[in-house]
Amino acid sequence: MQLEVSNRDIIKIAAPICLALIIPQVNHMTNTAFLGRLGEFELAANGIAGIYYLVMYMIAYGLNNGMQVLIARRAGQQHYAGIGQLFSNGLMLGLFCSLLAIGITLLFAPYFFSHTLHNKAIYEAAVSFIRIRIWGLPMLMLLSMANAFYIGSGHSRVLAITSLCQEVVNIYFDYGLIFGKLNMPAMGLNGAAVASIIAESTGFVVAFSILFIRRFHRRYSLFSYLKPAWGVMQNILNVSAPIIVQFLFSIGGWFVFFIFIEHMGERPLAISNMLRSIFGFFGIFTWALAATCNTMVSNLIGQGRQDQVLQAIKRIILYSATCSVVVCILVNVFPYTLLHIYTADASLISDSLPSIRVITLSTILMAVSAVALSGVTGTGNTRMNLITEIVAVVGYLIYCYIVIERMRSPLHWAWGADFFYWTIIFGISAWYLRSGRWKGKEI
Repeated sequence: MQLEVSNRDIIKIAAPICLALIIPQVNHMTNTAFLGRLGEFELAANGIAGIYYLVMYMIAYGLNNGMQVLIARRAGQQHYAGIGQLFSNGLMLGLFCSLLAIGITLLFAPYFFSHTLHNKAIYEAAVSFIRIRIWGLPMLMLLSMANAFYIGSGHSRVLAITSLCQEVVNIYFDYGLIFGKLNMPAMGLNGAAVASIIAESTGFVVAFSILFIRRFHRRYSLFSYLKPAWGVMQNILNVSAPIIVQFLFSIGGWFVFFIFIEHMGERPLAISNMLRSIFGFFGIFTWALAATCNTMVSNLIGQGRQDQVLQAIKRIILYSATCSVVVCILVNVFPYTLLHIYTADASLISDSLPSIRVITLSTILMAVSAVALSGVTGTGNTRMNLITEIVAVVGYLIYCYIVIERMRSPLHWAWGADFFYWTIIFGISAWYLRSGRWKGKEI
C-alpha cells in the first residue's frame, strides 16, 4: 500500500488507531473508577503498580513501533514477502523479551519497591498486584506484534475490533473480580490484575484469528518464516532497540516521578493516578496521529518521496494541536464531572483542580512534540530518538528532584515537569527534521 499526503489518508490511518486507543484507555479508566470506589489507598497502590507494568510494556511498544516503521517501508516498496519475514521473526523476539521481563519482575521488583516506597501497605499491595499482572505480558507482546502488522500494512481498522472485544471482557471481569459480583470471588486490587490478563488474552486470540479469517497469513506469508533469521532479527533490533530504550527512559522517568509523588503522601499519589487516567484518555488523539505520522513518513520514504515528508508532518501536527486544544477546553470547563467518575470525595476533587490546569498546558505542547518525535522515528534513525529521549528525561528528573524532593513544592508544581520534558523533545526533534540529516537513511 502506498500513501498520499492527503487528509483522506491521514484520517484513514488515524481514525481506526484512535478508536483502538480509546478502548484500552476506557479499560484503564474503568479499572481506576472501580478501584476508586474501594478507596483512596487502592487508587494510590494501583498508580504505582500500573506505572511499573507500563515500564515493562514499553518493551512491547518499542518493538511495535520499530516493526511499524519496517513494515510500512516494505509496504511502500510493495515487498510483501519481506513483511512476512519481519512478522515471523518479530513474534519470536517478542516472546523472548516478554519472558525475560517476567523473570526480572519476579526476581527484582519486590526488592526495588521495598527500597523506594515509604508506605509499607502500598508496597505490599503493589508487589501483590504486579506478581499477578506481569503474566499478561506475553499475550500483550504478541498482540502488539499483530497490531504493528495491521498499522504498518494499512489495515488499521482491525485494531478497533480487537480492542472492543478486549474492553467488553475487561469490564465484565473487572466488575466481577474487584467487587465479588457475578458469582466471582471479591479480589479487590488483585481482581483488576486478573481481569486485565483475561482481556489481553482475548485481544490476542481475536487479533490472530482475523489474520487467518481474512487470509492475511497467506497474502503476506506471515508464518512462512518461523525459523529464526538472524539477519532479519538484527534489522528489527537495529530499528527497535533504540526505541525500546527510548521508551524505557521515558516511562522509567515517569515511574520515578510517581515514586517522588508517593513520598509526598497517599493523597497526592491518588490524585496523580486519577489525572493520569483522564489525560491518558484524552491523549489518544495525539498518540493516534503520532502513530499515523510514523507510518506515513516511513511509507513516503519507501516510495522515494522524501520531499513530501515535512509537509506530511506539519499537516498531522495541525490536526493533533487542534484536537488537543478542544479537549483541554472541555477538561477545564467540566473538571468536576470528570473527577466524579473516580471519586465522590469533594476534598479530593478540589485538591486535584490546580494540577489539572497545569497538565492542560503540557498536553497542548505534547500534541505537537509527540508527532514531531514520531516523524523522526518514521525516518528510521531511531538512535536520534534515543538521544532526544535521554536528554529530555535527564532534564525531567532534574526538575523533579529539585521541585519535589528538595523544595517540597505543591503537587501542581510537580506536574510542571511534563511541560519541561515536552519542550526539550520538540526542540531537538524540530532541529533534526529541518536539518535534513535523515535523508538517505536505509533500513
